[in-house]
Amino acid sequence: MEEPTIQKSELKKTCVNCGAELTYKPGTTSITCEYCGHEEAIAPKENGFEELELYPYLKEMGSQRHSEEISMLHCKNCGADQHVEENYKSLHCVYCGQPLVVEDAYKESWILPGAVLPFQIDKNQSFRIFKNWVNQLWFAPNNLKKAALDPQFTKGLYLPYWTFDAQLYATYIGQRGEYYYETRRVRNANGKMVTQQVRKTRWYPASGQVSGFVDDTLIKASKQKSGRIPGKIAYWDLKKLQPFDSGYLSGFVTEKYTISLNEGHLHSKEVARDIATRWCMQDIGGDTQRVTSMNMNLSEETFKHILLPVYVSAYRYNGKEYNFFINGENGNISGTRPYSFWKIFFTVLLGLIVIGVIVLLSKK
Repeated sequence: MEEPTIQKSELKKTCVNCGAELTYKPGTTSITCEYCGHEEAIAPKENGFEELELYPYLKEMGSQRHSEEISMLHCKNCGADQHVEENYKSLHCVYCGQPLVVEDAYKESWILPGAVLPFQIDKNQSFRIFKNWVNQLWFAPNNLKKAALDPQFTKGLYLPYWTFDAQLYATYIGQRGEYYYETRRVRNANGKMVTQQVRKTRWYPASGQVSGFVDDTLIKASKQKSGRIPGKIAYWDLKKLQPFDSGYLSGFVTEKYTISLNEGHLHSKEVARDIATRWCMQDIGGDTQRVTSMNMNLSEETFKHILLPVYVSAYRYNGKEYNFFINGENGNISGTRPYSFWKIFFTVLLGLIVIGVIVLLSKK
């Protein structure tokens, strides 16, 4: 049996002018030197994305095909596995702030990403988004605008996800409901008899089949004890995906998947079943639908390991640390924040006064 090969794409690129490390410039297809300004283009891949056949790969997981070797840092506090393409002597976990030392790095292989959505905004833009967010917060303390952002705790992070494609075919048995209305007389709150329309449903048997292509089912590929990315910002335009090139990782932290391909695939089948159910209900038609049984089959299944961008950071206010997250593609933000006790107190008090006045006036 032929020995598996492990691809190495982690090698850093140095500036031809000054020897400094080149890092990815968000919103471009270039890596640049922050010292002398030299830029080099990231060459596009001629073959585009590579979709991997799912079942042959699941069967041969030990072969390490389509894999590469990277250096990893494991956070003992929250469990995140992070890869850093920067020359740090030491750094902190992007999630919990636990110190990480580069000397503790170990080599590990991972399934080579098939695509990456490069950062579209840089760190300075993320700071401006944070400031705008603070200015728009309700019930925030007046001096929250002075909250301090520590650059060393603001990191651009590539999150790992699985995407799955498949041809879906399903047969179903169900019922189609059609509304009709009956008129009846009822007594209202004032004791008067009034006419009322009552909606009812007639059910008819239905059965059939549906089929179609399920494209890019997105499944999260990492989990930690803390620091989960808020669902509010976890939406990216996958049309902006680029064929994977390690140049896009330069200057950023990359999290390694901790949810296996097999586990991700099982979750994707649950999503596919929900999609199939919706297709069946659309096929049944009528005003309302019931699907009593369904047999689903997936074929021609493929997958990709992809990386999606987010900024993870923290700010300090009155000696306490709060976390926030910014989508690195569209700038959506979500985070924890302090509240002003007095603003809430006086708002509630004013509300009670208004209600009291209305009650008094209504009794006159």
